[in-house]
Amino acid sequence: MKYIIVLGDGMADEPIESLGGKTPIEYADTPAMDRLAPLSEVGLAATIPDGMKPGSDTANLAVLGYNPQKYYTGRSPLEALSIGVDMKTTDIALRCNIVTLSEEEGPYEERTIIDHSSDEISTEDAAVLLDAVKEVFENETYHFHVGTSYRHLLIWEKGEVVDLTPPHDVLTQKIGQHLPQDEKMREMMKKSFDILNHHPLNEKRAAEGKNKANSLWFWGAGTRPALSSFYEKTGKKGVMISAVDLLKGIAVGAGMRNIEVPGANGGLNTNYEGKALAGVKALLEEGADFVYIHVEAPDEMGHQGSVEKKVKAIEYLDQRLIRIVAEEMDKSGEDYRLLIMPDHPTPIRCRTHVSDPVPYLLYDSRKKSGQGLLYSEANGKKSGILVKEGYRMIDRLLGE
Repeated sequence: MKYIIVLGDGMADEPIESLGGKTPIEYADTPAMDRLAPLSEVGLAATIPDGMKPGSDTANLAVLGYNPQKYYTGRSPLEALSIGVDMKTTDIALRCNIVTLSEEEGPYEERTIIDHSSDEISTEDAAVLLDAVKEVFENETYHFHVGTSYRHLLIWEKGEVVDLTPPHDVLTQKIGQHLPQDEKMREMMKKSFDILNHHPLNEKRAAEGKNKANSLWFWGAGTRPALSSFYEKTGKKGVMISAVDLLKGIAVGAGMRNIEVPGANGGLNTNYEGKALAGVKALLEEGADFVYIHVEAPDEMGHQGSVEKKVKAIEYLDQRLIRIVAEEMDKSGEDYRLLIMPDHPTPIRCRTHVSDPVPYLLYDSRKKSGQGLLYSEANGKKSGILVKEGYRMIDRLLGE
């Protein structure tokens, strides 16, 4: 038996008027999920424990079977694992986004966040800009590390865990009240705008019609993580396929193997087919028992507030990834169980994460009947199944 999770980050949503009162999942053309769902268990899972913020960090930990209330020490420390930074026990890791701020005259505090991803800036461009701020800010206390796209890392030696606001939570808002209380972090963010806004690379981006990547934004502070081994916990050899450092870091902490897929970039036009085929190969040829295929695109499109692109991301996920995984596994003759779900909703309405339970689809290739429901938020609720502790979903998948 082989086990697969396909995670459409932020895929769940709310009914949208422009979609005729349907959610993006309901509106999207999803023939692969439409084939599997009536033969599957469809339900809801609460991936965010009460009192915790609805982040991809806590939610993906839960989907992998790690109780966030026990294992979560912050988002950035997990990304540090992926990047290969060996944190000391006295280190604090912080996410260091490169964001797009407005350029009107006036103080830094009066600017607004236009884009938390700087038009999904390439890692290569972001590295050039990060080098420019490193020259000014890096010292024996603060160390910058390149991550992926707009997502980078700051290590603060002998720092402290401070409460910081994710940039995607305050899109289009003035930033003054959301800046760090820590004086040095505020200073670095303010000066970074002066360094980056007219950097030659940003002037070139602006001329090409792209958003400038013109300010650092710190958030997600945390201490060195300590996850237990996924294999020791489940008895399954696990593989992670993701373009996002957070997920790669969770895999490193859990002792799972990361598979790098060329062209996988965390955006709408990621290499869906490559991810699908890499997952199947890991299961059928490379000795893996379990594969976690993570796709960031629906979440990114939710943050951008694009209904059309979020629908397209779900269609790509269905037709270019889920379809291939199911067809290839069926052709192999290997029995498999497939769990399809988001980690959290990212509603177009608010362009950020919320804590509502998410719909899941659990398919078993050996079973020829199910509830007869299509996959959607409404049908997850209609089924009457609610997994109240989302970290127990892994037991549902691995159970026979």
